Amino acid sequence: MPWTPQSPEGPMAIVEHGASLSRDQMRWMYRRMSLIREFEERLKRLVETGVPVGAVHYYIGQEAVAVGVCGALAPDDYIASTHRGHGHCIAKGVDVCRMMAEMYGKVTGTNRGKGGSMHITDVRCGMLGVNPIVGIGVTHAVGAALSARLRRSGQLVAAFFGDGAASSGAVHEAMNLASIWRLPVIFVCENNGYAQATPVEYAVSVKDIASRAAAYSMPGTVVDGQDVLAVWSATHVAALRARAGEGPALIECKTYRYFGHHQGDDPHRYRITAEEEAARDRDCIRRFREELVSRGVATSEELTAMETENRCLLDDAVRFAEASPLPDLAELYTDVYVPET
Repeated sequence: MPWTPQSPEGPMAIVEHGASLSRDQMRWMYRRMSLIREFEERLKRLVETGVPVGAVHYYIGQEAVAVGVCGALAPDDYIASTHRGHGHCIAKGVDVCRMMAEMYGKVTGTNRGKGGSMHITDVRCGMLGVNPIVGIGVTHAVGAALSARLRRSGQLVAAFFGDGAASSGAVHEAMNLASIWRLPVIFVCENNGYAQATPVEYAVSVKDIASRAAAYSMPGTVVDGQDVLAVWSATHVAALRARAGEGPALIECKTYRYFGHHQGDDPHRYRITAEEEAARDRDCIRRFREELVSRGVATSEELTAMETENRCLLDDAVRFAEASPLPDLAELYTDVYVPET
């Protein structure tokens, strides 16, 4: 069954649910969560009709994590992503037209058609890159945080990784180094229950991954990853701490991916239908929609209008991708290596 937030052993950060969020911020969060869902569902339909976009790892079901984290960051802060990174990109502001063009391998894409799904990058938005190598984006985040420290820019970095990467050596080395140097990093573990097909309770020796933060002298927090306000609150507290020079923090977001590990994976080989149905009953977008309406932040009609606008935006993105040219053969060796100085 999908998880509910539980407090791990040891001291944990306490956050106020939805503290200091304005009406406009909450409406932005819903619009962005809806846009992520629409992008992924549109991409899924394209893949199923034979559009050659390469390997795809859908983010559907986890939208509250990306938006909750990025909503608590400043525009010039950075994020480092995972192989399941489309949601992170959109939450940080990467243009969906250029993302879709990248999926199609077109020259107008974020990486000029050379990267595809697992390399989408837009440093102008603070998106350091989707990364296909499990856990390695975390090391890039620590490097960016060191850069921010040396430049005294006041920026911080959020590093996303999954429950599978949580036991990798690179992630633990990165957390250790970030703690030693008190770097402004927020480590965000998206615990969706499965490292490809391996259940987290089989592969991880502790009840909560966040409890491992104590080994690196940083606070650890477990939040309901299906509650965008809870994710935002935890990130807000961690960001204040990082900007004050108090070092990194670890946030474990217990969430769920609705589909397989990638587009060709059948999750029913390793999980049961009842578990999936229970997770969908706690859908993060539907729950947030109900909360916004009950709080009087937005009407049901206003939220439906946002969803309609996002569908139109994805219509435009697909048309843009289809109409864009493929890279010229002359570009075969461009942007491959850093230019020599």
